[in-house]
Amino acid sequence: MSQTTKIEYQKDGHFTRPASTFRNFVSADPNSQFPAEKGRYALYISPGCPWAHRTTIVRAFKRLEDVIDLYVLSPSMGEKGWFFDGSHGTLPKDPLYGFTYLRELYFKADPDFNGRFTVPVLWDKKAGTIVNNESSEIIRMFYSEFDAFIPEPYREANKPGGGLYPVHLRKDIDEMNEWVYDAVNNGVYKCGFATKQESYDQNVYPLFKSLDRLESILADQAAVGNLFLFGLHITEADVRLYTTIARFDVAYHTVFLCNLKSIRHDYPNLHRWFRQLYWDETEITGGAFHKTTQPWIGLYASGYAVAKNRVTNSQAAVIVPRGPAVPVEPLEQKHKMIVGTGGY
Repeated sequence: MSQTTKIEYQKDGHFTRPASTFRNFVSADPNSQFPAEKGRYALYISPGCPWAHRTTIVRAFKRLEDVIDLYVLSPSMGEKGWFFDGSHGTLPKDPLYGFTYLRELYFKADPDFNGRFTVPVLWDKKAGTIVNNESSEIIRMFYSEFDAFIPEPYREANKPGGGLYPVHLRKDIDEMNEWVYDAVNNGVYKCGFATKQESYDQNVYPLFKSLDRLESILADQAAVGNLFLFGLHITEADVRLYTTIARFDVAYHTVFLCNLKSIRHDYPNLHRWFRQLYWDETEITGGAFHKTTQPWIGLYASGYAVAKNRVTNSQAAVIVPRGPAVPVEPLEQKHKMIVGTGGY
């Protein structure tokens, strides 16, 4: 039960992200290996992780809180990885097995596991194993596989615009996901965890070029009265981008040196889009973005400051930036989402 292979995050000064390991699926088919059932599955997350944040947004957005358990680890990562410590209202121990470290859950699923102990983890309580630890796949399971257990208005078949991953937009969404992941979602890490100037320079300019591109997309949508990346309704692309933008000004801009521009001062459409999602607590989102962000946004910078030292093997003291003074600026009334006009 010991990890014998060290996971390498650095190669010639460049940050590299290893692939996720557990890739099974929960299905609405009752005869599948992992059938959708109310109360059978638990989602393990740390609120500091943007990949895990995607899954909590969708869980709340789909009104799955009573269907899928949520087990929240510490916002910070320790020497042995993610752990339970009861800080900031998180759980003091794993409620299923009394574990302290997430790695113990991985070893329960596979005693010979030799990979990364990452969040999110979708756990099958009945089978006692990990179903999946890839956020992009977990959120897609949450879209439709559990729809039998939620009120009809929130089921994908009844959502205006075709739901979070509408058939007619899937090709376009997949294409956007690809470049946004590489240059933005993961791009901030490639900047922040770079250990050579050349590596940082190779990634910081593509990051802001991609943010410029997203700003233009949202400007075009706003010009015809739309709110989101693919029109009037929230899609998977909005969810996947949101968790990076939520952390940008409060952590990536300072800790990760992603400082050519800021969202609030240089990207008016991205800034408006982010605040529309963050501040909404209407039936449109069920407050999914706000309640999964607001309690933790003040901790993002400290988590990344610690992570940067660890990943880059820095011996310097951890310094946590204290700005910005206002984590999320208020949203003008004219930009707020109104139930009955779309948005989901």
